[in-house]
Amino acid sequence: MQRSAHLLLLEDSEDDAFFIIRHLRHEDMDVTFERIETAEAMREQLRDRPPDLVISDGRMPALDVPEALEILRGTGLEVPLIVVSGQIGEEVAAGLMRAGARDFVLKDNLSRLVPAVCRELDEAHDRRDRRKMRAALDTAEERFRLVAEHLQDVVFRLRLYPTPVVEYISPAITALVGATPEELTRDPHRLLTAADPEDREQFHASWYSPHPERHVLHCHRPDGCVAWVEQRTIPAYDDNHRQVGVEGILRDVTEQVQAEQDRQRLEQQLRQAERLDSLGHLSGGIAHDFNNILGVIKGFADLTLETLPADHACREDIECIERAALQGAALTRQLLIFSRLQPAQPEVLDVNEVITESLTLLRRTLGEDITFAVDLKPGLPAVTMDRSRLEQIIMNCVVNSRGAMPDGGTITVVTSTERLDAAGAQPEPFAHEYVCLVIQDTGHGMPADVVEHAFEPFFSTKGPGKGTGLGLSTVYGVIKDAKGTVDLWSEPGRGTRLTIHLPACPQQEKSVAVRDRPQPPRPDTRILVVDDNHDIAQVAARVLSAAGYEAAVLTSRQDALAALARSPVALILADVVMPGMNLRDFVAAIHRTGNDTRVLLMSGYPAHQHEEAETHPGQLPMIAKPFDTMQLLHDVHACLQ
Repeated sequence: MQRSAHLLLLEDSEDDAFFIIRHLRHEDMDVTFERIETAEAMREQLRDRPPDLVISDGRMPALDVPEALEILRGTGLEVPLIVVSGQIGEEVAAGLMRAGARDFVLKDNLSRLVPAVCRELDEAHDRRDRRKMRAALDTAEERFRLVAEHLQDVVFRLRLYPTPVVEYISPAITALVGATPEELTRDPHRLLTAADPEDREQFHASWYSPHPERHVLHCHRPDGCVAWVEQRTIPAYDDNHRQVGVEGILRDVTEQVQAEQDRQRLEQQLRQAERLDSLGHLSGGIAHDFNNILGVIKGFADLTLETLPADHACREDIECIERAALQGAALTRQLLIFSRLQPAQPEVLDVNEVITESLTLLRRTLGEDITFAVDLKPGLPAVTMDRSRLEQIIMNCVVNSRGAMPDGGTITVVTSTERLDAAGAQPEPFAHEYVCLVIQDTGHGMPADVVEHAFEPFFSTKGPGKGTGLGLSTVYGVIKDAKGTVDLWSEPGRGTRLTIHLPACPQQEKSVAVRDRPQPPRPDTRILVVDDNHDIAQVAARVLSAAGYEAAVLTSRQDALAALARSPVALILADVVMPGMNLRDFVAAIHRTGNDTRVLLMSGYPAHQHEEAETHPGQLPMIAKPFDTMQLLHDVHACLQ
């Protein structure tokens, strides 16, 4: 998708400014800009037309970067500044970053400029959203404060000796306790009994205090609801300075208390959102490098297994290495799912198999005081969903059950099939046959008002630091995405039961067979493996060569084009993100050769970071790292077909 932005260039060289803008537009960015050289011109531009982003040269004779940052701070605008300069030394660059610059890009290496600009535009947008949320919080606080100040207060005066007598109480008391002033004058005890039993002693003692008092207590209103009431009292004296009574006000602050609770909940949600945002940036950053490492480990493990006989003593050790690599890849996917960076990768799954594997891991981590009662119906129909997400919801449900049983207990896991028609209770039934998964515990259970909010994001009954409030909301979102339903039952003292229905696969999907090795390639089928990570490229080339392809490894796109010019190539297996030539130009250059060369992309990045691939028309096929040998061979075979 084309990005639009208005830029302010602090650049004393028209040629350099033109070069930067041309580079951005060449990368499919729709940018407008103003070039300035002085502080006064900068202030004028910030006042008249605030930019989305500032790009500054590192050496400006009339306006250096620290001064420009100071001007930006003085305006109150949250506009990021990126330094684009020649060689100025690491210490100087670090000093500019500490002063407030968001990034530093060398002019002779502008390949980092577009990612940096896009990142800063996205982060600035997020900061503006958070600022709006904070402003909304401030507005809510002010609104509720005004509401509280204009409530009808109850004004009263009591004579205390020899027994309490109501000398005056305002009519607003009727709405609060259901008794008229006349009734309370005849029976002052009714004022005391209007307070909750736990608050009556404090309420009564405040009447006799020689000091001003302020308390918040519970009162039972005529409609049966419990109101939060603020009581303020001062002692009343006679002419001899003896305390003879008390005067005070009662103010219904129920809305104010609820507003404060709402404000605290919103602030907690904001903090959680900011933590998730940080986690998302971290997850996306590590996914590529981590998946490359896992790809090398798994790839060479696969290659080694191919060469070992079935009874070799090392096979079990290497299979353990391979499983560990797969678990690492699954862990990365789950982290990205939690951060909303990993799209679903549906596949045909045996629910019983996924449950069995997940419980094997969970049994080792939950402790000996937790027992499992597992009843998995044989011959379940398959379902179509992302394996990592199914594992995630099983883990979330079981971990929640463990938290509800601090002294130990039993977690029951049952699978079955059910047939539901369109008139059934299930909303949006997408299939007549469902796989039913029930997870039940013997924990302390939840009251109805907690069950009502259990699937809401950030809702948690755990103490600070003990939960994110995202466990069941993640379960709900995953099941909804899979066109399924989820129901929650719980009662205090009776435990909790989660019932999940997943639509069974259509009959044609159920018959998906285990993938066999593809047919051998035609003689002299030539493939170029292009990746700046030589180890990953070497793994892929070894797999392809073993399958009969003529595979060559190249670590730059320019070298790949040169090789293509020398002799025809059937397919290029290329990494999405590489230094040098961008992917769009690379694919265009391949097509200009006139050869029927296919392109298969590979990447360890989350899918949302593949904008570069998506800019090229034609939806290029892509394989995610780490991949197994069979998956690679099938995808290559499919591309060549």
